[in-house]
Amino acid sequence: MFLNYFALGVLIFVFLVIFYGIIVIHDIPYEIAKERRHPHQDAIHYAGWVSLFTLHALWPLLWIWATLWREDRGWGMRRIADDQQVLHQRLETVVQQLEQVQREVDVLKAKEAK
Repeated sequence: MFLNYFALGVLIFVFLVIFYGIIVIHDIPYEIAKERRHPHQDAIHYAGWVSLFTLHALWPLLWIWATLWREDRGWGMRRIADDQQVLHQRLETVVQQLEQVQREVDVLKAKEAK
């Protein structure tokens, strides 16, 4: 009789460990997002619960979503935006120089026509 109760206890223990283990595993993307101060960490947490009820179908996507963000570089596009800003400023400078040269050419043409 003792072995029956012991087996039942082991079964309940294994069931609870597996149950809580799945809940802890589904929360890993949220923990990553929280650690990285992700701007969408609440959405990742809610999507993790939805993924729990869909047999973790969304879980790999949540992992990727949570790991894409880093506080120091954001989505990784900041440097590209900075480079584009520098290029835009250089282009504005070139356009201004071209306009100045065009005005000088017009002045020279006007002098030559006299």
